[in-house]
Amino acid sequence: MDVILAPTNLGLSPLYAGHEPGTWRAPEALMSEGLLEALGVEASVISLPRPHYSPEPPAGTLIRNGDAIRTFSLRLAEDVAKSVASGRFALVLGGDCSVLLGALAGARRSGALSLIHCDGHSDFRHPGNYDASRTMSGVAGMDLALATGRGEDFLTQWPGSTGPLVQDEHVLQIGERESHDADFAWPDIVQTAIAQIDIFAFQALGISGASLVLQEFLKKQPAGFWIHFDVDVLDQSIMPAVDCPGSPGLLPDDVVALLNPLVSDARCLGMTVSIYDPDKDPTGCCARTLVQILGQFAYRATNVPG
Repeated sequence: MDVILAPTNLGLSPLYAGHEPGTWRAPEALMSEGLLEALGVEASVISLPRPHYSPEPPAGTLIRNGDAIRTFSLRLAEDVAKSVASGRFALVLGGDCSVLLGALAGARRSGALSLIHCDGHSDFRHPGNYDASRTMSGVAGMDLALATGRGEDFLTQWPGSTGPLVQDEHVLQIGERESHDADFAWPDIVQTAIAQIDIFAFQALGISGASLVLQEFLKKQPAGFWIHFDVDVLDQSIMPAVDCPGSPGLLPDDVVALLNPLVSDARCLGMTVSIYDPDKDPTGCCARTLVQILGQFAYRATNVPG
């Protein structure tokens, strides 16, 4: 395994003047809580430099930190591509969920892939459902839209890939909790070929039912797949240390039961873990919860793609 530390907050918005989101501290916080030992596998650690955060839009775009996200993603893509090419499981510790773009850009170089997107929000904000010419946006609410080719070219087109990083029909989104709200911001996701198990469907299906849907989905997909674990998919009673906590959500045992068969699958190329904010976790309780979850996974043996 390669544990790739991606200390970024570039995709998030400041909460007030002078505020800088604390997700960039997440990799160090998780490592300090003993994550490397908890993983129980031989692992190399790769640490990316922290990028500079600015609350102002760069020239030519209303995507906050857009150019810096492109640069950081390209750097992350190189490390993920090397891990995948060597057959090592790439565990990317963010940071905010913009890390998904760099991870997919790297994994995509090995060929077409599918995505299991576990997130309390579908992150499907794109120019088709808001006024991109007037409104400042953060990539942390757009990562799935960008990964499927919706948005500005500099965040949807990547070296080594033709077309979007992942096709709609190769995506399963799990955990959206706002889809039943009258003001749900991204209802157009249901008009796409993206498969979904929102939190309400998950509660109805239970672990066994949801796992069956997931396995049936993977049977129809390309050889390799990626997991995105945005920790706000956990219920806010368990994981309040995120930018947008909410209920209902998954419990730790749900996450382990759902994702463990995936991370142990030879087809799984790696996983991104995102949006934990140590600034909102003064006691370290949430960090310990995440270490316990990640430490229960039986990660796959080395497998060289192709």
